[in-house]
Amino acid sequence: MSAFEKPQIIAHIQKGFNYTVFDCKWVPCSAKFVTMGNFARGTGVIQLYEIQHGDLKLLREIEKAKPIKCGTFGATSLQQRYLATGDFGGNLHIWNLEAPEMPVYSVKGHKEIINAIDGVGGLGIGEGAPEIVTGSRDGTVKVWDPRQKDDPVANMEPVQGENKRDCWTVAFGNAYNQEERVVCAGYDNGDIKLFDLRNMALRWETNIKNGVCSLEFDRKDISMNKLVATSLEGKFHVFDMRTQHPTKGFASVSEKAHKSTVWQVRHLPQNRELFLTAGGAGGLHLWKYEYPVQRSKKDSEGIEMGVAGSVSLLQNVTLSTQPISSLDWSPDKRGLCVCSSFDQTVRVLIVTKLHKI
Repeated sequence: MSAFEKPQIIAHIQKGFNYTVFDCKWVPCSAKFVTMGNFARGTGVIQLYEIQHGDLKLLREIEKAKPIKCGTFGATSLQQRYLATGDFGGNLHIWNLEAPEMPVYSVKGHKEIINAIDGVGGLGIGEGAPEIVTGSRDGTVKVWDPRQKDDPVANMEPVQGENKRDCWTVAFGNAYNQEERVVCAGYDNGDIKLFDLRNMALRWETNIKNGVCSLEFDRKDISMNKLVATSLEGKFHVFDMRTQHPTKGFASVSEKAHKSTVWQVRHLPQNRELFLTAGGAGGLHLWKYEYPVQRSKKDSEGIEMGVAGSVSLLQNVTLSTQPISSLDWSPDKRGLCVCSSFDQTVRVLIVTKLHKI
């Protein structure tokens, strides 16, 4: 691929903020996005922005008691577009951004900060009930159905006597029919655990030797295909989730991506073989996954095992001197992306030529 054909990552709009931004998410079916974080005075904030004439217009600012760490629209309908958030007090709230004075759903979900959140079954993505998963510093991963008050529908916690590990990231997957669904969780010690929600059982676990910063399936609403896990030490791992070997688990390929922590991974919604990783040195890398000729083979005992593919770097850019802490592709407009970094700046990016890959 020549330099002229390569995708380019262009900073279209950038805006400095007067607070720390922890997460940003596109509002589905709109040119709007939300930012979430905390003011220096210790309160939480949600802001709603719209792109207008190449600039950002602030539509709404909502201040809350606790700093807000993470958010998702994944469990809401396209009509409601409610935002679910996790905060520093361990609270899960769901907000109607049109009337944000009181949450439409509220539960004290965890004893400590909610580090990560994901949603499925909303927005027409994924079969089955709308559900939200939260991962916390208290070591537990909980699944919530917003139609049921107070209690989680699933609670994955350390068994008695086992050390509780800080859960840094959670992701839904395998939601291709009404029954099947998995949650994958990553922890500060490098553990990755795959929970089967249908059977309420741990299906698989591994350790990538460094804290797991971000996890994402290439798509939530298909039979498990690929899972990317990023780590503290500049590496990411792509697991082929189609074939699980009884002892070796899932085949994977790892890549040294950034010279520092890989904070985030996000797959392009319109092409699941492309994904962005965001680094601690303020860089973004765009990758392409190539499947092997055969995705599985038989081991010496005739048991099917997966074969990992390869990844290639399509483009990279340095946007900031500080870590890029959150990243979200627009679900509606290919190549449109928003990211936040710890220099208190939010950037709207355009990634070009993606349709040619």
